[in-house]
Amino acid sequence: MTRITKFFSRREFLQGTAATFLLAASASRLQVSGESPKKVLILGAGLAGLAAAYELKKAGFETIVLEARSRSGGRIFTARDPFADGLYAEMGAEYVDAKDEFMHRYCKQFELKVLTAKLYDAIFVRGKTFRMELFKKSKERLPFEGAKPGMLFGQEAEYTKRLVALVKDPEKLPPEILKLDNLSVAQLLTQEGAPQDILTLYTYLNATEETARPEQMSALSMIRGHLQQSAFSELQDEGRIFGGNDQLPKAFAKALSAEVLYDRPVRKIAHDQNGAEVWFEEEGQMRSIRAPHLVIAIPFSVLREIEITPEFSSGKMKCIRTLSYGHGMKIAMQFRRRFWDDPGSPGQRIFTDTHLRRIYHMSIDQPGPRGILMSFTSAEDAQKLGDLNEPERLRIARQEVTRIWPEAPQFWEGGASKYWNQDPWLKGSYSFTGVGQDLDFLQLAQVSEERVHFAGEHTSPFRASMNGAIESGVRASKEILLRS
Repeated sequence: MTRITKFFSRREFLQGTAATFLLAASASRLQVSGESPKKVLILGAGLAGLAAAYELKKAGFETIVLEARSRSGGRIFTARDPFADGLYAEMGAEYVDAKDEFMHRYCKQFELKVLTAKLYDAIFVRGKTFRMELFKKSKERLPFEGAKPGMLFGQEAEYTKRLVALVKDPEKLPPEILKLDNLSVAQLLTQEGAPQDILTLYTYLNATEETARPEQMSALSMIRGHLQQSAFSELQDEGRIFGGNDQLPKAFAKALSAEVLYDRPVRKIAHDQNGAEVWFEEEGQMRSIRAPHLVIAIPFSVLREIEITPEFSSGKMKCIRTLSYGHGMKIAMQFRRRFWDDPGSPGQRIFTDTHLRRIYHMSIDQPGPRGILMSFTSAEDAQKLGDLNEPERLRIARQEVTRIWPEAPQFWEGGASKYWNQDPWLKGSYSFTGVGQDLDFLQLAQVSEERVHFAGEHTSPFRASMNGAIESGVRASKEILLRS
């Protein structure tokens, strides 16, 4: 078994009255003589931590996963209890893209089916409804200055094409492009002559996907998206796990069994060239575990509040302390009838400029007559709604849905919301590339520090996704295998 130090109270630990014990132990606490070199301690039972533990266990390592919550999954939160008739709602991470290699690989391993999501049916902006099929076919134009006919996403491309044309090789960006990391998306588009309406559209479209505001986002990151043609669009091929996304982390956790320890929030990390020791709370007392290898798979928005001794390299600490995280909120609304399927309805999945941003039918894989409309909102609108109590959030959600479906109030039954910035184990939606963070933050986030390795969507090139979380966990496991 992994060596565990004596217990001492959280109050003693925080007030420093355990200093005598710590001083006495300081000479030996990070030595791992007698410890198996194949022990790995993993912080966080989200997909990143679970994937790392799963792969290491298969390779013959002994793993221990510490999780602050009483459940696995991290940002995956499939809510079931608040709803009737077996309905459920994805209150956190939701979509699996067709190209998400790691998600599809593990869904296949655990025999989970990915159900393709419906493409968007309509657009509702400035009080007007546009049916997507007719909008595209007839080349309708959104009521925004500078908007191109038949286009939803990508309106900003007109104002970035001069800069994109300067790039001959996406792997060797010229200095004029690299310096754009010091500008925000808002600054660049304004500088290139975009009208305010294009910025407003970008806020409701691409920035919503990033859970950020254009004033916060790196202009260089936007240019990279255009070069790689990787920006989100209304044609994105997305899906969800049939029966609920929570089945994937549960499958990982079941395979790991007793190696996942819940309700153990981490308070301190100590490390050197021999390994690491982690202090965590357990039933009101502080406890510590040491191991030759450590994987930190918790968001930097939480890690920045944990004591680290000695501090990691200056670049790593800067990344931990300043990496940008967005604001995200989901609101699930239960109705006793699925009126959005009625003739004359704009459809099941709609882009809007309301406080709810995206509104869509959640219950596509569940029989009626009841159903759930889900909203995904971010950035400033998420913040505003997040500052309200639950009844007020639901009141506004009902009000906004009624703007699109006037019949909605007569079928309303209730709902639930989740504002991720108020979650103590996330303190944000997911990471995004802030101003000044495109050039080196991904590399800084990824790089290991002696025997300490890092995982999580924020350390993956496929950031802000379940796929990225799993990829990062697999990468961290490979780093340990190579070192061993």
